[in-house]
Amino acid sequence: MRIRGTTRLVGLLGWPVAHSRSPQMHNAAFAALGLDWVYVPLPVAPPDLEAAIRGLRAMGFLGANVTVPHKTAVIPYLDEISPLARAIGAVNTLRVVEGRWVGENTDVEGFRQALAETGLSARGQAVVVLGAGGAARSVLAALAMEEAREIFLINRSYERAVRLIAELSETFPPAGLRLPPVHVLRPEEPPPEGVALLINTTPVGMAPEIEASPWPPERPFPWGLQGVIDLIYEPPQTRLMALAEEAGIPAFNGLGMLLHQGARAFTLWTGQEAPLEVMRAALLEDV
Repeated sequence: MRIRGTTRLVGLLGWPVAHSRSPQMHNAAFAALGLDWVYVPLPVAPPDLEAAIRGLRAMGFLGANVTVPHKTAVIPYLDEISPLARAIGAVNTLRVVEGRWVGENTDVEGFRQALAETGLSARGQAVVVLGAGGAARSVLAALAMEEAREIFLINRSYERAVRLIAELSETFPPAGLRLPPVHVLRPEEPPPEGVALLINTTPVGMAPEIEASPWPPERPFPWGLQGVIDLIYEPPQTRLMALAEEAGIPAFNGLGMLLHQGARAFTLWTGQEAPLEVMRAALLEDV
């Protein structure tokens, strides 16, 4: 990789970002297409987010990805928000359009593509979602598009989960989405038998806290569960995934969603089709 005065800059805003595989994925894609671009990790603590956005503007960045914990907090500092991102209330990709900073959400389609690759389906099924943050918003939108039958939402803060569903119930209809019936459960309440999928959108279990699990190890998984998806990808196998596989349930990490949301962001920035298999190979390096 050669960095010149002409090199175009994009990056990743988050806290933390040291674990992220996005830089290796995007830089491999730029190299494969011969693009004079570079993607850099940008660790930004929550109190510094507004200053960081001003800094990106000042330094001539052409875009960025946004990850935990900034996906909702970044919205007030942007010039424009896409209709989907506004309906969800979460932004994961920034791009510059005629000098204006626009917030997009590529997580929704990223999750849908990753789900399809697992061979699992939410259509007509009951689904458990763990968490009520920015990633949960995108997963709920994806499940609405996939026509899930109903959703059981479990979050450490019951009140926050209730507020989330109230917000989405107002913003989804203008975006043309129908939110399936959502039942908010307290952490100690097990979901009913017969749910098909369990999706973790929380950071619980992410490195370095790799022994943690958002699903209590002593609690059996619901009968009939067909698959577990953990949006964490570092470590590649989380404690939640290990528990599921011990119970004979297929489990998948978040690399698929990372790949597909990243490919859509790549196209938004460059206007070129993302080299998907190059990006996939880069993500799997050192796994």
